[in-house]
Amino acid sequence: MGAISEDDLIARFFAPIAGPGALGLKDDAACLTPPPGCDLILTKDALVAGVHFFAADPPDGIARKALRVNLSDLAAKGADPLGFLLALALPVGVETGWIEAFARGLGEDAARWGIPLLGGDTVKTPGPAMVSLTALGTAPTGHMVPRTGVRAGDLIFVSGTIGDSALGLQVRLAPERFAAVASGFRILLLSRYLTPEPRLALAPVLRAHASAGMDISDGLVGDVTKMLKASGVSAIIRLCDAPLSDAAKAAIAMEPALFETAMTGGDDYELLVAASPQKAKVLQEDARAAGVPLKLIGEAVAGAGPPRFIGADGADMTFARGSFSHF
Repeated sequence: MGAISEDDLIARFFAPIAGPGALGLKDDAACLTPPPGCDLILTKDALVAGVHFFAADPPDGIARKALRVNLSDLAAKGADPLGFLLALALPVGVETGWIEAFARGLGEDAARWGIPLLGGDTVKTPGPAMVSLTALGTAPTGHMVPRTGVRAGDLIFVSGTIGDSALGLQVRLAPERFAAVASGFRILLLSRYLTPEPRLALAPVLRAHASAGMDISDGLVGDVTKMLKASGVSAIIRLCDAPLSDAAKAAIAMEPALFETAMTGGDDYELLVAASPQKAKVLQEDARAAGVPLKLIGEAVAGAGPPRFIGADGADMTFARGSFSHF
């Protein structure tokens, strides 16, 4: 990183993208007043080179992914972005050009999503690069959408398409395996892995109509199981109805075993949403109007057992591993 000091690094690359509450990044803390009548919603995710991204990935793309996975959590809670804190651990010898590109990508996305930098820390590490980000959002008091709100009889929906990112990772790891898949489809799958799209447009829709919400970061099968367990109910989930992109369909048609990868691989950053049957129609209408359709994939039922997953042939499906896990 040359002779640049930590103070110079902060002033040069990060102070320009800081928000008013950050006090110019010249203090030890930020000072922030939430909007009247709102609760603060806080979430935190960390990304580590070699685990969540490749060390050779473009630094601006790494920054965007770090911010967007946190925005996805805010969206699932029905929260609007307010600001974020950043901890950045950089390996010895990192070039200032890498930091400049990282800060540029972070600043562009922060401006796009209306979530300014409020502060953080930069450190040197003997290990791989790590980006840890804490995002703050707001929701009208008492209106955060919990993970624990699913009730027997609720309908369960999912946004966007499932499995693109997990398949994109496989394309990255073994491109020759996907040689029969059209190049445009391969590019789409790779882009979904590198740059998730947080579904913030759904935040007000969830606040108005959802009984529960959760973002899908570790795989549809595993995350719907987690949400149901937290709510104390079970469900019948029709994986045959899980929305797939044309790119994912092409990959699965080439190698049907990739369907399990799509359902369990993770990094989708789509939203799981539960709603009562009475609210389901307007939920879908408002989601469609917001530009992010919701697809019905199942119904919650009473009981504490794991959900049933139904395949295209109507038979129950089981999986060796329901979701990605760090441990």
